Amino acid sequence: MRAFVITGPGQAGVRDLEPPEPGPGQVVVDVERAGVCGTDVEFWTGHMVYLRTGEASYPVRIGHEWCGTVTGAGDEAGAAWLGQRVTGDTMLGCRHCQRCRSGRQHLCADRYEIGIRGGWPGALAEQLLVPVTALLPLPDEAGPTAGALVEPGGNALRAVRATGVAEGVAAGRRLLIIGPGTIGLLSALIARAQGADVHLLGQTERSLRFARSLGFAQTWVHDTLPDGLFDAIIDASTGADSAALAASLIEPGGRIAFIGLSSEPSLLDTRQLVLKDVTATGVLSASGGLAETISLYAAGAVDPTPIVAATVGLDEAATVLAGRRPLEWGDAPKVHIDPKR
Repeated sequence: MRAFVITGPGQAGVRDLEPPEPGPGQVVVDVERAGVCGTDVEFWTGHMVYLRTGEASYPVRIGHEWCGTVTGAGDEAGAAWLGQRVTGDTMLGCRHCQRCRSGRQHLCADRYEIGIRGGWPGALAEQLLVPVTALLPLPDEAGPTAGALVEPGGNALRAVRATGVAEGVAAGRRLLIIGPGTIGLLSALIARAQGADVHLLGQTERSLRFARSLGFAQTWVHDTLPDGLFDAIIDASTGADSAALAASLIEPGGRIAFIGLSSEPSLLDTRQLVLKDVTATGVLSASGGLAETISLYAAGAVDPTPIVAATVGLDEAATVLAGRRPLEWGDAPKVHIDPKR
């Protein structure tokens, strides 16, 4: 099969590899679509923190946002999935430790992360090996573009949940989302569907222009932010100063969800959180949010597909990772890979 492999910073290509052989409790998925995200770019540049900690190493086959059809099975448990369109959890816990047994496999110390951690090959390939326990069925209403956006959507959903904007309160609570990239925009779409009064804070006119094209009129840069504080904030940016900004803009008693990661330590005066009685939550992974995200997409409550600028083949993956985009792709932040092209 053909697969895209990164062998070092800025070094990658498409290789012919042996297709995966499923073992007990495993299936082979023919990949229909895979997304490229910021984590993948960090592997391309060499800045991914797991490369420094030893939790990942080159060569690496990226791709943790995906959908496809089960075409091979290692046993009867997998055979029940044959022919089913699926997506899956990125986080593969050991299933034996206390964290896994309590439903927190995404925090397992010995976890694999598909296409990211521990050497488990990712979805930028024609076929992908996946444990049955990580699979989720995809209905026909969630097409290939939406299917490959379930994983980032699950992250966004968990961030929205953490803000409490839909937990037994009147609709219209003011939610500020810092960073109108893929996760920020998906958070905005999900929060709007749940009745929140959504505001987006960005740095460039390009990103804000695209947010407005999705119907978000309340888009700001720092100097144009409206007066007043926000009931909830999602920090989906990569800026080292955004955590402190969120703490300064949150209403006392409000909630902040931190899902963005900066390349350097963020500076946050925790006295602001204490004196405002703020609830702050860190969000790692889509685990626990995938099934509800599929339901939102399939029901049409959230349409994530406009955030995909283009779908290209494996041979163009390196160009995408290097940030070279044709102008005709427009301002949408996400690019998808179709491994069969």
